[in-house]
Amino acid sequence: DFLFKFLVIGSAGTGKSCLLHQFIENKFKQDSNHTIGVEFGSRVVNVGGKTVKLQIWDTAGQERFRSVTRSYYRGAAGALLVYDITSRETYNSLAAWLTDARTLASPNIVVILCGNKKDLDPEREVTFLEASRFAQENELMFLETSALTGENVEEAFLKCARTILNKIDSGELDPERMGSGIQYGDASLRQLRQPRSAQAVAPQPCGC
Repeated sequence: DFLFKFLVIGSAGTGKSCLLHQFIENKFKQDSNHTIGVEFGSRVVNVGGKTVKLQIWDTAGQERFRSVTRSYYRGAAGALLVYDITSRETYNSLAAWLTDARTLASPNIVVILCGNKKDLDPEREVTFLEASRFAQENELMFLETSALTGENVEEAFLKCARTILNKIDSGELDPERMGSGIQYGDASLRQLRQPRSAQAVAPQPCGC
């Protein structure tokens, strides 16, 4: 029914590629290197009775790739903003990533904050409470995830997609608007769904 463009953003080493891999392949990516530029993955999910294809762009977190990855922000409908719960440094840079997303993608982009590496709880440097406060102040949804165990990974993507669908239903988001990051399903299928009489009447060329 729909195609949504998603981003996975945040500092290097937060496990963004592992989150994407866990969501697409349903398993942990053992040999994960830093992403160079941008990686891509897609998956079709069922959300609230609608079939939605998520087109997900996993962006490099290193500063030297920032200018390359910024061009991919355009027209994104949703984003997972990821930090590592064992690294205060990755948490401290969240505001800059969020500003990029809202400036370059769309002010209406639906963002979910993900505190990744929940499986490393004994090494935690960022409390659940302070992260949820940051999320509240910036009008973000918030979940702690583990790309290793898969905890809340699926829920993060689906929650984001569900929110976008709700905003389409309420009229807050318009899929017809350029750069919304949302497309209707296969155009040829949409034509087939139209009544035959509508297909048969082609506009006549003007004779003047």
